[in-house]
Amino acid sequence: MAKITAAEVNQLRKQTGAGMMDCKKALVEAEGNFEAAVDVLRKKGQKVAAKRADREANEGAVIAKTNGSNKGVIVKLSCETDFVAINDVFVALANKMTDLAMSTGVSSVEEFLSVEFEAGMTVAEKLQEQTGVIGEKIEVAELAVVSAPFVGSYIHNGNKIATLVGLSAEALEAGRNIAMQAAAMNPVALNRTSVTQDVIDRELEVGKDLARQEGKPEEMLDKIANGRLNKFFKENTLVDQDFIKDNKMSVAKYLLSVQAGLEVVDFKRVSL
Repeated sequence: MAKITAAEVNQLRKQTGAGMMDCKKALVEAEGNFEAAVDVLRKKGQKVAAKRADREANEGAVIAKTNGSNKGVIVKLSCETDFVAINDVFVALANKMTDLAMSTGVSSVEEFLSVEFEAGMTVAEKLQEQTGVIGEKIEVAELAVVSAPFVGSYIHNGNKIATLVGLSAEALEAGRNIAMQAAAMNPVALNRTSVTQDVIDRELEVGKDLARQEGKPEEMLDKIANGRLNKFFKENTLVDQDFIKDNKMSVAKYLLSVQAGLEVVDFKRVSL
């Protein structure tokens, strides 16, 4: 039997919101496998978030910028404490890093680290320098790029979440609105067809197990699970979600009300 530590139980509790004893039992049942323990909780009817990765505790600043037209970049500059993260010098550095990423056209952290930050110093060397100056580990933890006919951006909650949304045509207000939607509602995918098969399989399995526990007939389980899967799509894919400024319409319908044929073609969401 796998040894379950208090720290593991606490981590599962923080990421799922389930009770301590439920988390311990789930980890024991899953033999210490964290993801499997999350599924155990869900199958027992616990309310667990569909997407949990952005609950990890990291500090820093996440900055999104666009060129006002067809390209946007997000840079997550990480540090160890909130005290540093809200410092004006650190935020200015995060903004300068994002401007540099935009102007150089990089598409990955690895590529960005070798870019010249200033005369005789690369981005990687600048980060090393700032680590010495500030006294905390400073790193570019993530870099995301969106290219589309029009790209909108949004930064939420004191540089804690940033989003980019690519639209099929220029629509300034709609671009900001949908970028705000992605920040607030944290979709797992753009649309139903972009949800990975392993996520679909997991949702169907959980749906069947819940229906079975509710005493539903075995021959009805597939139908019930597919119904729950459709609800999952509606709540967790960007274009199918209820529009936050008018929940009588979906995001897709809102965009069509703005301009005929207008649609989301891509989005990125980066958070601490």
